[in-house]
Amino acid sequence: MNPCVPSTELVDRVCAGERRAIARMLSRAEAAGSEAREALDLLYRRAGRAHVVGVTGVSGSGKSTLVSKLVAEVLKSERKVGIIAVDPSSPFSGGSILGDRIRMGEVSSHPSVFVRSMATRGALGGLARGTLEAVDILDAAGYDMIIIETVGVGQDEVDVVRAAHTTVVVSAPGLGDDIQAIKAGILEIADVHAVSKGDRPDSDRTVSELKSMLGLGLVATGIRRAVPVIKTCSPKDEGVAELLAAIDAHRQNLLMSGEYEERRQSIRERRMLKAAEQVLHDEFERHRQGRMADLLAELAKASISPHAAALRLLAHIGMEVTR
Repeated sequence: MNPCVPSTELVDRVCAGERRAIARMLSRAEAAGSEAREALDLLYRRAGRAHVVGVTGVSGSGKSTLVSKLVAEVLKSERKVGIIAVDPSSPFSGGSILGDRIRMGEVSSHPSVFVRSMATRGALGGLARGTLEAVDILDAAGYDMIIIETVGVGQDEVDVVRAAHTTVVVSAPGLGDDIQAIKAGILEIADVHAVSKGDRPDSDRTVSELKSMLGLGLVATGIRRAVPVIKTCSPKDEGVAELLAAIDAHRQNLLMSGEYEERRQSIRERRMLKAAEQVLHDEFERHRQGRMADLLAELAKASISPHAAALRLLAHIGMEVTR
């Protein structure tokens, strides 16, 4: 994407579905360069039609294989699908495997599918820094469903629920902990539960335990919405159609209840706060050797508390805080 090309032309090329323009715009979003800000802001205003589905779960649960089968099922309804596969970065080199096309198999080459891997680059919560702007790009480019697959390496992936309209939590039988979902803090974020590897003899037990835990949760919280639990077996294509039906039904329920717009507004507000955090961080790093130096020296001597220092940092960018 030539930096000399006007932003409006770049946006038009993305919105026309030009794959090369989409790929380059995604790279710009991930790099978070200021030169792409105007184009990204324009694309945000042109987005808003796609159904965003988050897929999360612990490592080894078979998320990638299931996503590949799910995409194949979505294609039967003549919908276009964008996939953002978030890969963990090395804490030492910052490198990432980015094995998107390996994991997604045949669907990655389908003309109605766009697959993109993004490295976390130290970001927590299971998402990469540019994930939601990548969603905007694919949304504006005309993709009907956008699937975000989280890294699956820890117990802090709940950020996906703040990014997706529908969240699917994938569990696998025999991972050594019957209450792994509760310990991971992701049981309650699911709109749909998928149990993978359904050909294993202990898969029915996992389904039963999930339903039992969900039932207890409904009683404890007073929530009336039942969360479906779908048993799947990717090699045999079993349960995949039912999983897609549950995802589509959840979206329809959100639309009918009015909750769909509530979720979209919650995502917008979360994005605003995250953007503010990043702006503040960048401003601090830019001036830490200059105007911030005296403040950091006071902090080092403990003559000022971190909270008081934070208020002065906010005042530096012209923001007054009363407490």
